[in-house]
This record gives sequence, C-alpha cells and structure tokens, in this order.
Amino acid sequence: MSSSPRPGLERKIGPLQATAINMTQMCGIGPFVTIPAMVATLGGPQAMFGWLIGALIALADGLIWAELGAALPGAGGTYVYLREAFGFRTGRLMPFLFAWSAVLFIPLIMSTGIIGLVQYLGYLIPGVADDGGTTGLGKVIGLGVIALIVLALFRKIGEIGKLTTVLFAIMLFAVLSVIVAAFTHFDGAQAFAFTPGAFSFDGGAFWAGLGAGLIIAIYDYLGYNTSAYLGGEVRDPGRTLPRSIILSILGIMSLYFLLQLGVLGSIPLEELKTATSVASTVLEQAWGTGTAKVITVFIVIAAIGSVFAGLLGGSRVPFEAARDKVFLPVFAKLHPKLNLPTAGVLTMGLIAAIGSLFTLTAVINAAVTVLVLVQSLAQVAAIVVLRRRRPELDRPYRQWLYPIPTIIALLGWVYIYFSATWLSIGLSVGWIAIGVAAFLAYAKTERVWPFGPKGIQESFAGAEEGNGK
Repeated sequence: MSSSPRPGLERKIGPLQATAINMTQMCGIGPFVTIPAMVATLGGPQAMFGWLIGALIALADGLIWAELGAALPGAGGTYVYLREAFGFRTGRLMPFLFAWSAVLFIPLIMSTGIIGLVQYLGYLIPGVADDGGTTGLGKVIGLGVIALIVLALFRKIGEIGKLTTVLFAIMLFAVLSVIVAAFTHFDGAQAFAFTPGAFSFDGGAFWAGLGAGLIIAIYDYLGYNTSAYLGGEVRDPGRTLPRSIILSILGIMSLYFLLQLGVLGSIPLEELKTATSVASTVLEQAWGTGTAKVITVFIVIAAIGSVFAGLLGGSRVPFEAARDKVFLPVFAKLHPKLNLPTAGVLTMGLIAAIGSLFTLTAVINAAVTVLVLVQSLAQVAAIVVLRRRRPELDRPYRQWLYPIPTIIALLGWVYIYFSATWLSIGLSVGWIAIGVAAFLAYAKTERVWPFGPKGIQESFAGAEEGNGK
C-alpha cells in the first residue's frame, strides 16, 4: 500500500493557517455559553481552576497528538494512528470503530456550536431563544446556518485555508472585545470571592463538581487536533502539526482564563449562574446596547467559523477509512473539481443538523463520552504501542518528558469519562457495541480478521514518508 497521503488531497495548509484552524474550532461559541454552567457546577468563582485543570489535560493530550501527527501525517488523524498501531493484532477493527464513532461525535460537537449560536441570536432577534432554550424559530434558523456552512465547505482547500484565517481574526476580535469590556468594570474582590469551604476535601463544592466541570472545560478546549485531521493537506507536517497543536492550546488557555476571570469580576454571581448570553451582558454593561449588538454579531460569526473548521477536519476521517476499504466506498470519492470528500461533508452536516435539535448539556455529554472511548484512550495506547513496536518510525517531534504527559492524559480522560451521566456512558458503550457488530458483519463479508487475514497496513516507514514530503 502506498504511503499516505495518496493522490487527490493537496498540501496547501501552512503553519499560520493550521494554527488558525485549530483555534477557530476551539473557541467558537463554547466559552460564551458554558461559563455560567461552569460557575454553577463548581459552586462559584473557583470555577477558574476548573479551566486550568482542563487545560492541563488538553495540553497533555495535545502532546500525544503532536507526536502521532508529526510521525503519521495522513488524512483522518486518529484513524491513521490506530491503523498503524493496532493493525498487526486486531486487523481493521480499531480504525473501523474510530471512523464509525467519529461520524457521530464530531458533528455532535459541532451541533453544540449551532445551539449556542442560536442562544446569542436571541439577544439580537426576539423569539429565537428563551430561558428554556432554543425556540422552534431558533431551531429552523440553526438548520439554515448548517446548510450555509456545508455550502461554504464546497471550495478548494487553499481557499478554505484563507477563509479560516479570516474567521480566526473575527473570533480573536470577539473574544478580546469581551475581555476588555469585562475588565473596564472589573471587581477583583468579587472575582476571587471563593465560596467558603469550596476546596475542602470533605464535601467541598469544587471537588464535588470537578468531574462535571471538566466535561465542560474539555469540551471548550476540543479542536486543538483539527489540523491533525487535515494531516494529508498540511505542508511540512512534521513541524507544522506539533506547533499548531501546542500553540493553539496555550493561546486558547490564556484567552479562556482571562475571559472567565473578567466575567467573574463584572457580573454578580447569582446573575451569572443563570445568564443565557453572558458575553452580550458584559458588553452592554461596558459600552451600551448598540455596541453589544454589533460585537454579538461577531460572536455569532465566530461560532459559525468553529463549526466550519470542525466539519472541515472531521469530513476527512471517513474519507481515509473508505480509501482503505474499511468504510462505505462512497466516502472515498472526491469532488471532481474541488478535491474534497463530498460524502463526508454532507453526512457530517446532516448529523450536526439533527444534533442541533437537542439540548446543549445532553449533546456535550453524549459526544464527549464516545470521543473518550474510541479516540482519547485509544491514542494513549497507540503512542505506547508505536514507541515499543516501531522505534524506527521517523518522529520529527517526540513527546516532551514522555511518558509523563501520556499518564496525565490517561488519568484525566478516565476521570472525565466516569464523571459523565450514566445515560451518556450507557449510550457510548451501546454505540461501540453496535459498531463491533457492524464490523463483524463487514469482516465476514470481506473475509478479513477475524474471518481471514489481518490485512496489516503500515504505510509510514521511512523519513520521507514520515514527514509526508
């Protein structure tokens, strides 16, 4: 089998664009809609430490992505890593399960951006959202936005890279505007008025809510891996991917902390816990309704950019799987003129549309639990397996202080998984079980492991292949 990437995808994404894609996907509407939930879950201003712990887990996990992405820079990210790490033992099972699950959890995460986007539209357009969530009109508008995003994805990757850079600038302007507005009437005593006994190990509010809070925090950090999904379209991936991943996590961590701190010091705690458009409230207090509405428009555009970047990267997962004949053949077809995976874009857009009809909390829990099982924990195992089994693999970047970040990521992901609702955990296990059954049916038809040869595919061997040049 030839090395990934195969003819079709074009390496047009440079370091700036890769970092912009990650940060745009990470910071869409997430922090603007989850800050109130984070404060309520952790019981007060101590929520700021929840963001920092979440950032530590994200950074540890990001260092896993950095090593794997630099060594195995193919379209689909995790799909390639699991194929290369586990094919010699379980054939196509692990990459199949990832593709099977990614088609669900990636667009579900993107649908949360639409849900939050509609909440902020409620500040601009009466009747779109209320205290109970998105109204019928809001849901219709959300579906229309997804349709426009899917249409916008039908263009060449070079054009998409430039568009994403513009969306990144808009996102940065929106976030910095809210931060500046918050600090114009900042009350330090209010921001650091930690709840008495919050950090007590004997029933303290912080520790009692930390698990649920970390689900929110890690949801807001997700997206630092988007450039790795586009590994087959990144220039000099051995350098570009690690830098884009690490810089995006550090950059977003700084923005989130300042945003959280500013909001805590500018809105009374009880009002903050129930706010539906907290950024707009901060802006209105600082600069008046007119300016707040203008910048809220930029927040909505930033949310659109996040969904755009997420569907862009996610659509490459089933594409790579289908080229390996591990997924439905239709997903392997590229658009004849635009060189993009048409079926992947359309399918993920459809699932994102369906997810946008549910509540924000339900979708976050469902998406994160599935992601932890088939991506996060699987990659922890993959980096260990590849280090031991394939020491000759060219690694332009090697994880700093290995294996400490890998252990931190493992502990963090296990804690987050078992902090989710039991319904979400049950649904994630059920989805994987259905996936195993689907794989067995496929394997029997194709006569591959466990009903035939494993069909081992180790496409990345030498330095030239490892760097994707």
